[in-house]
Amino acid sequence: MGVYDKINLIPADLLDMGSLLEALTVSDPDEVYNLAAASFVSSAFEQPVGNAEITGLAVTKFLESIRHLNPNLKFYQASSSEMFGNSKVRIQNEKTPFRPASPYAISKLNAHWITDIYREAYGIFAATGILFNHESPLRGLEFVSRKITNAVAEISLGLKKELTLGNLHAKRDWGYAPEYMEAVYLMLRQDKPNDFVISTGEAHSVLEFVKLTFELAGLNWKKYVKTDKRFYRPLEVDYLCGDYKKAKKALGWAPKVTFEKLVKIMLDEDIRRWKMFLDGKSFPWDAPLYPSESKIITRNMK
Repeated sequence: MGVYDKINLIPADLLDMGSLLEALTVSDPDEVYNLAAASFVSSAFEQPVGNAEITGLAVTKFLESIRHLNPNLKFYQASSSEMFGNSKVRIQNEKTPFRPASPYAISKLNAHWITDIYREAYGIFAATGILFNHESPLRGLEFVSRKITNAVAEISLGLKKELTLGNLHAKRDWGYAPEYMEAVYLMLRQDKPNDFVISTGEAHSVLEFVKLTFELAGLNWKKYVKTDKRFYRPLEVDYLCGDYKKAKKALGWAPKVTFEKLVKIMLDEDIRRWKMFLDGKSFPWDAPLYPSESKIITRNMK
């Protein structure tokens, strides 16, 4: 996408406040976007302490680093719709009470509230985006959206015979990640920091996602899909759907890519990748994870 050639990378560890201070010193940024987290919800039940440290406590370290080095820079914290958990409110907005239902969600809530506290206590420009599910072809294969589109791509090309999933009836508000990042960028363009729900205002079940993906591939989903209890969460979140009216009014932002278009974008890209594989062409699955050392900068290289 042309981004990699335009950036440098700075080593840092969310668990090591010293490395965060170093990264801020080296980069001397005007803005910081914290998108980091142990973001796969199911694994948070297996690693709850690590999730609390990486997803929650690390944000306090980040904000403390900013407070000491440069309290005038702008900070964005990626909050999550998972904080609403099994909310009793059907459509969630910025004033909806939180009811986290996983270690990931409670860690995100920790980070969300500490960001608000630093905003109020120290006057730091700290904005939070409560983003509902945002998907793209770059989504990890462990997430249900990519698990579905990737498997259907393989099945359509004769590379796989079935798709095994967990709870088919859970409903989520699925949006297109590039559009959501536009909203995040707009949050730091405002005169004052605030909290914003970013969503589509529509909820679709995992089963709807499955049916549509197979339909786009010209296949009958019932022939290929199985369910397995081991893919269920210990505590399920059945329904999440967001109200983005505040973002529309303050940021001038609204989603454009429909649910149907989103699924097609993801499926088409997975089919393209597997066709490349069948043609003997490689594609850089892991290249971004192993950058050239020439792209990494430290204080000594400034």
